[in-house]
Amino acid sequence: MKNIVLKLIIIVTIITLGSCKKFLQTEPVDFFAPSTYYQTKDHLDFALAGVYDRLGMNRLYGAYMHTLHNMEADEGFYSVQASVVGVYRYNFSVSDPDILWFWRSIYEGVGRANALLANVDNNKIIAESYRNRVRGEALFLRAYYYFLLVQNFENIPVYLKPISNHEEVDIPATPAKEVYEQIITDMETAEGLVDPIEKIGFGGRVSKSAVRGILARVCLNMAGEPVKDVSKYEKARFWAKKVMDDFGAGHKLNPDYSDIFIKYARDEYDIKESIWEVEHYGANTDANSEGGYVGSWIGIRNSSTTNDIGYSLGRINSTAKHYRIYEPGDLRRDWNIAPFSYNASGGKVPFAENQLYNRNAGKYRREYQTFRPNSGQPTPINFPLLRYADVLLMYAEAENEINGAGRDPKALEAINMVRRRGFGKLMPGATDVDANDLPQGIAKHTFFRSIIDERSKELCYEVLRRADLIRWGIFVETMKETLVQMNVDLGPEAWQSLTFKNASQRHVIYPIPSYELGLNKALKQHPLWR
Repeated sequence: MKNIVLKLIIIVTIITLGSCKKFLQTEPVDFFAPSTYYQTKDHLDFALAGVYDRLGMNRLYGAYMHTLHNMEADEGFYSVQASVVGVYRYNFSVSDPDILWFWRSIYEGVGRANALLANVDNNKIIAESYRNRVRGEALFLRAYYYFLLVQNFENIPVYLKPISNHEEVDIPATPAKEVYEQIITDMETAEGLVDPIEKIGFGGRVSKSAVRGILARVCLNMAGEPVKDVSKYEKARFWAKKVMDDFGAGHKLNPDYSDIFIKYARDEYDIKESIWEVEHYGANTDANSEGGYVGSWIGIRNSSTTNDIGYSLGRINSTAKHYRIYEPGDLRRDWNIAPFSYNASGGKVPFAENQLYNRNAGKYRREYQTFRPNSGQPTPINFPLLRYADVLLMYAEAENEINGAGRDPKALEAINMVRRRGFGKLMPGATDVDANDLPQGIAKHTFFRSIIDERSKELCYEVLRRADLIRWGIFVETMKETLVQMNVDLGPEAWQSLTFKNASQRHVIYPIPSYELGLNKALKQHPLWR
């Protein structure tokens, strides 16, 4: 047996996980012979569904990324006191199984994309426009998987075609800067091939808006640590502005912050605000459902399976530091951080003012879930990958880095629109709508500090915070600041602070899994983990 790249890219990529029932109704084919597959639109659609499928699996956005990888950083912590070893506690080794599965799952997505890209033109009778749309989505998804890898592992092996033999697997890691350049190249190509979001009509497919917004995110990450190519701030601004100026798409903020997440629970789309999301469906009670754990692993704890709130383990609690960054009157605080717990009958029991570390991350609430049953852990709640608020904040950040946002009315307006929504100032009948605006002429560093806080207040628990702190070069510093507050609030021996005690400079990156190093002899471990 060779390494997971060989095993999963050669074999698993051909057998995609689209609509199993429909797939089994086709004539038998040799799945391992591209000459007999990728011949119809259905074949291409099944293969593309397989590329998307990895996003929603439990080891990625289905469960682990939002609950077991401490992607929330200073915003929260894993709430199980007895669990002291794992990625979520920054107490793990190069052989940690969750790190291996993270690596493996992403490369499965890469492999499926490579197989599709290599064979999308097998039957040129299929309309070129159709093949190009499929090609664009697959190119973007492969680039996005590589973005997840370079963000978390830095230097990684890059495979741009299906693997056909063992020798093709053993390649050294590509430097992060070159990986980013490949990601940008593929995404920019995809931008010209995929459909506009207004044609698609929902957020589960890759659209021009999604590509442009994620390109802004990629460029901001490349401009920061560890690559520090500051020329990419210009590109980040360019791509964010493309989303903002797309009158066909007409993106705008939902006036009601909580309604964004209520819509996720109700399986409703809002493509003006929610540009790209991971699709989940059902409760895994039959072969046609593929639920995730949004709302049950990360959600408000409810141990009852008999009330109608929806069962939830409530595995992520907020830190007091995160609670305290909200200004008085900011409505987002008591939505993102649950101000209550549920009793056995489903009633809401308010927390005392000093119970700041008992509060679950409350952004994803099963009480609004319309799908039944809701008594088990799997949920149909989609997970946000890109929201318009993020685009506005990325534009403001990039402009501030280039020129200082205090001199650019559009950059100030971008962050102030997000702030206004937070204070309910976009709702009908709101008064004093600019009461909480950042002022004209604000200093560049002050504006940057506002961005740091605003991104946390707006985008908390959306698997963005850890990467933000790392690219800004303040991850360890911020984790230790959080620890200081926890020591004051809870005492130096409190179990809640273990994650923050353990966090160190080596944790700005994940180690290459030891399993992979043992099989790919061309790979070298990251210096921080040697």
